[in-house]
Amino acid sequence: MRVAMIGSGYVGLVSGACFADFGHDVCCVDKDPGKIDRLHAGVMPIFEPGLDALVTGNAKAGRLTFTTELVEGIGGAEAIFIAVGTPSRRGDGHADLSYVYAAAREIAAALTGYTVIVTKSTVPVGTGDEVERIIREVNPDADFAVVSNPEFLREGAAIGDFKRPDRIVVGTDDERARAVMTELYRPLFLNHSPILFMGRRAAELTKYAANAFLATKITFINEIADLCEAVGANVQDVSRGIGLDNRIGSKFLHAGPGYGGSCFPKDTLALVKTAQDAGAPIRIVETVAAVNDTRKRAMAKKVIALAGGDVRGKTVAVLGLTFKPNTDDMRDSPAIAVIQALQDAGASIRAFDPEGTEQAQLVLTDIEYAADPYACLADADVAVLVTEWDVFRGLDMDRVKTLMKTPAIADLRNVYRPDEMARRGIAYASIGR
Repeated sequence: MRVAMIGSGYVGLVSGACFADFGHDVCCVDKDPGKIDRLHAGVMPIFEPGLDALVTGNAKAGRLTFTTELVEGIGGAEAIFIAVGTPSRRGDGHADLSYVYAAAREIAAALTGYTVIVTKSTVPVGTGDEVERIIREVNPDADFAVVSNPEFLREGAAIGDFKRPDRIVVGTDDERARAVMTELYRPLFLNHSPILFMGRRAAELTKYAANAFLATKITFINEIADLCEAVGANVQDVSRGIGLDNRIGSKFLHAGPGYGGSCFPKDTLALVKTAQDAGAPIRIVETVAAVNDTRKRAMAKKVIALAGGDVRGKTVAVLGLTFKPNTDDMRDSPAIAVIQALQDAGASIRAFDPEGTEQAQLVLTDIEYAADPYACLADADVAVLVTEWDVFRGLDMDRVKTLMKTPAIADLRNVYRPDEMARRGIAYASIGR
C-alpha cells in the first residue's frame, strides 16, 4: 500500500519505518528541511534503539522516502497519517491541536480519490470530528474517511511495540476505511495482534485513558513508597506482593522520582481539561498530576539530607538525565526538577547521560557535563542516580568510594541494595526502603 506520514518526529518516523519494513511504500513528510536532510543522509533526529538500521535499510530498498513537500508526499496515498506534535497549550493545559488542524487543511487541498486520513497523534475526544469538518470545508468534493489510530509506543522499545503490539485500536464506522486499515496492519495478524474496531471518539479516549491509568499506577506506588519509609517497610516487597495479583499486575509498580516524558504529563493534563469541559471531572487523575509534579522537585530533599542537610558550595554528581533509559528525550524528565531544586539550594551540578546531553543542554543551564560515570563522580560530595541506564547498574563501588570526596549516593531508582552499600561504607538513600 502507498502510505504518507505527516510528521517525522518520534511517532511518525518509527511508524513510517515499521510500515515500510512490512513492505508498504511510505513517504515521511516534515516541514523541517534540516530534519529531512539529515534523514536523507541516514542521520536520525532522535535516539531509539534499532531505528537507524530500520530507516536506512528501508530507505535503501526504496520503500521509505522523505520530503518537505506535502503534495508530493501524499500523492497516490491510500492512507495518510497525521503524526504531528500535540504539546500542552501554554496557559491552560489543553492539547495544542494547531499542527493537527494545519495538516488537515493542507491534506484537504491535495486529496484525489478515496483516501483514509488517520490521526496517529494523541488528540482529545472530538478531534476527528473537527478534522473531518475542516477537510469538508476546504474540499467539499473530497472522498475520504477520518480514522483514529492511537499509538502505544514506549520510548526505548518503540520498534518492538509497533511490530508486536498488545492491541491495535482503530476508531471508524466507515466500512471502506475499515478495509484499508485491516490491509495496512495485515502483517501483524501473524503475531495474533488483536485489531479492535470501535467508534472514533472511543478510540481517541482509549489512548488518554490508558496513559492516565498507567500514570496512576506509578503515582500510587510512589506514595506507598513514602508510607513504607515512614513505617519501616520495603516498597519492593509490597510491589511484588500486590503485583502478583493478576487483577493488578506487576508493571508500572516500580517506585521512583515520578513520571516524565512526552506522553504521561501532557496526556493526563489534557484528559483533565477534557473532562472538566465535558462536566465530568476526573478527580483521581487531577490528583495524580498534582502529586507527580510535587514529587519530582521533592526528590532533591533526599539528596540534600544525604549531604548533611546542606549542599551549598558542594558538587552533586547526577547520573542520568533523560526521563527513562534508551532514549534521548528530556521532556518533563524528573532530572530537570531535581537539578533545578539542587541549584536553588546552592549546589554545583556535574552530570552524565549516555544519550541525553545534547537535549539536556537545551533545557538546563550552569551544568558541567562529564564524559563517563566515573568522571562525573570524581571529587563529588554526593551523587544522585536519576535514570536507570544499564551503564549505572554495575558501577565499581570500590572505585566510586575512592573517587568521591564523600561517598554518598541517593538512588532514586533502587538499582542497588542498602546492605551492599552499607558493607562498602557508602552512605546511601533509596526510595521506599
